[in-house]
Amino acid sequence: MTDPQNTTQNTTPKTSAPSTPVTVLGLGLMGKALAAALLAAGHPTTVWNRTPGKAGDLVAKGAVAADSVADALAASPLIVVCLSDATAVRATLAPHRDALAGRTLVNLTSGTSEEARDLATLTGDYLDGAIMAIPDVIGRPEAFLLFSGAPEAFEQHRDTLSRLGSATFFGTDPGLASLYDVALLGVMWGTLNAFLHGAALLGAAEVDAATFAPFANQWVSSVTGFVSAYADQIDRGAYPAEDATLETHLATMKYLVRESAAAGIDTDWPARVQALTERAIEAGHAGTSYASLIEVFRGKA
Repeated sequence: MTDPQNTTQNTTPKTSAPSTPVTVLGLGLMGKALAAALLAAGHPTTVWNRTPGKAGDLVAKGAVAADSVADALAASPLIVVCLSDATAVRATLAPHRDALAGRTLVNLTSGTSEEARDLATLTGDYLDGAIMAIPDVIGRPEAFLLFSGAPEAFEQHRDTLSRLGSATFFGTDPGLASLYDVALLGVMWGTLNAFLHGAALLGAAEVDAATFAPFANQWVSSVTGFVSAYADQIDRGAYPAEDATLETHLATMKYLVRESAAAGIDTDWPARVQALTERAIEAGHAGTSYASLIEVFRGKA
């Protein structure tokens, strides 16, 4: 568990010079956005991509296109990698371990926590990162990035990394940023699936999704209050039913399943939610709050 007292967030550059040279490896949509934000912030930026021909617009803005990985690494003390997956990162960088010595490697490639820990063996100055933003908002305050790994490397380059968006450091375990990444994406997919199911259900009654959306957003905002309250219960390991019991939730879940079936809407998602709740009750959590479903997810129910 991460101690929030040890979590460092930075949104305003304070320590490192804006002119720190940076190399960006990988020029997909996100890689290009990262390089463009660094250029806009005044960083000498070198770029490299396995497939030639993607650097033209960045070169026009002032970037230098490296002919090889070796040249790209030699150009900067800070190396930012954004490739297709961890396998591509290792294949690209493993032959150049010696060149990484004395440089900070920031891996912004999506992957698992175990893959991040494995890639951390490439160099001592390793930061694993996750980007919680789309390419269009990179370099703006609404973009936020999660980092874990070498704390000295983060402190040294925190201002440069903050040029990409809000930068938060979670600790020395290189895998923590990846764990936060997938956990947050799970929240996103769960929320979007719930909205899409609701839009399909109301759509069967000829209600437009655009009409439903403001009410969905208002309710999502209210649900954040439950998240905070349930987080406290989870950490205490006690689940008092301060708002509603599992049985109350279950009764309403059954209505959602029935309404979906009656409208010809797929019932898989609400039926799974109902099944999780029934498992929690069967495991002895009757009369507790919805937060007790954490025990089902932990495999203890």
